[in-house]
Amino acid sequence: MKLSSQPTSILQRLSISITWVWLLLFALLPLCIMLFLSFLQHDEQNLFILKGTLANYRQLIDPLFFKIILSSMQQAFIVTVLCLLIAYPTAFFIARCQSQYKNILLLLMVIPFWTSSIIRIYAMLALLKTKGLLNSLLLTLGLIHQPLQLIYTDTAVLIGLVYNLIPFMLLPLYSNIERLDNCLFEAARDLGASRWKVFKDILLPLTMPGIVGGILLVFLPAMSLFYIPDVLGGAKSILLGNLIESQFLMIHNWPGGSATSIVLTAMMIILILIYKKVYPSGKASDLI
Repeated sequence: MKLSSQPTSILQRLSISITWVWLLLFALLPLCIMLFLSFLQHDEQNLFILKGTLANYRQLIDPLFFKIILSSMQQAFIVTVLCLLIAYPTAFFIARCQSQYKNILLLLMVIPFWTSSIIRIYAMLALLKTKGLLNSLLLTLGLIHQPLQLIYTDTAVLIGLVYNLIPFMLLPLYSNIERLDNCLFEAARDLGASRWKVFKDILLPLTMPGIVGGILLVFLPAMSLFYIPDVLGGAKSILLGNLIESQFLMIHNWPGGSATSIVLTAMMIILILIYKKVYPSGKASDLI
């Protein structure tokens, strides 16, 4: 028994070691580099100089930067609410389907996301343009009399973000709802509870970990994704992700971009800590 268990133990240690090395190289090390850069001075010729400063963090309370941050949070909030309103009934419907249909429905939901998100966004650009499929359909049905201007607007950015992020809300909710015992709802209905009361007093509290997990997985990416506002919103849409992109790639202000990234990372950590505080028994599966 000892001889047979030894190779398994070595493989387990090796897999754990590889995971830790991966996290150190591609998560912790870049984060430490950004944290270090965020306290350095910006230099137009050399990107940065080795002199400490807090100016990169002070610029974040500048009215212009603060307006971008608030606008990003507002946009992320709207996207999160829309994803929740769409994903919750969808996840409930799939979870309550017969077992032979569940995998098919989940597969149909996931298949489009096997392709690159960049490709999907450019496909959406073709769908939403003035002579695109959506406007052509609405004109044919007589619902509008002239094409709608959808691309290069905040509405197009919202549609793109919701479309790309909705699986991150759907899957935690489905995982949470699918584990619930249907007898709870049947017993409540037998005792005279209305559908609304069953939802409010039983279903909603039990699925709250999945809701909060989905919010975490949607809200922060909605603030930081930069290519969707670039493609669908044009120059009019500047969110926090676009600000970080421009600081690194256009202005070459690496210390400023690092400070903004650190603030975004800190927001993510705070939200996760709040989640763990409210749901101390929450498992990783609630976020998947």
